[in-house]
Amino acid sequence: MKPVVIILRRELASYFATPIAYVVLVIFLLLANLMAFWFGGLYERGQADLAPFFNFLPWLYLFLIPAVSMRLWSEERRNGSIELLLTQPVTLWQAVLGKFLAAWVFVGIALALTFPIWITINYLGNPDNGTILAAYLGSLFVAGGFLAVGSLMSSLTKNQLVAFLLAGWFCFMFLLAGFAAVTDWLGSWAPQWLVAGVTSLSFLTHFENITKGVLDLRDVLYYSAVIVFFLLASTVVLDVRKSK
Repeated sequence: MKPVVIILRRELASYFATPIAYVVLVIFLLLANLMAFWFGGLYERGQADLAPFFNFLPWLYLFLIPAVSMRLWSEERRNGSIELLLTQPVTLWQAVLGKFLAAWVFVGIALALTFPIWITINYLGNPDNGTILAAYLGSLFVAGGFLAVGSLMSSLTKNQLVAFLLAGWFCFMFLLAGFAAVTDWLGSWAPQWLVAGVTSLSFLTHFENITKGVLDLRDVLYYSAVIVFFLLASTVVLDVRKSK
């Protein structure tokens, strides 16, 4: 794991080497607060919880995660530094995992910086902190799944904008699969097993289960499987393109 840790540290440091990371963090925190207190109608609801915040968070990820993941491999491939990276005593899988973990830590930092919202809710009332903690963990799992998808999209192209759009589109489809309007539409004509299958693939469905305070092993395994699958797919794509 030593090469993975080295790559993780290098990549994480590179995020904060430019002002872009700080701009992304500020925008994310501003939008997170708007979702919690304004769009979520916290004061109007008169209920001390973070349900509106976590309801909006996966949709906010559609912009944050692609912005973070688009540079994972597109930049390396564009400037040719991927060849230099792969000449080091590190396997392609270690490089993919190290870059992914660095991006995941960065998003985790962004998520952790929303902690004052949690403090505010405790000041205003007596929320179920166990449920909130479970929702934060679920948010981290969703971010990991989105980042894995973004890693694959970034490995497919040298253009960061294309990688951003592809990641945003595929992550949107994973959310849409569990959206009530979609499942209702499918249920009107498709067999129940198909509706259940599509719903089970949705990030939103598994995330909603966790936000209820139930950290089910099946939901954890789902996100873990998604992360491993897309990271392995990224490794295969990069390996094929390396040989060309």
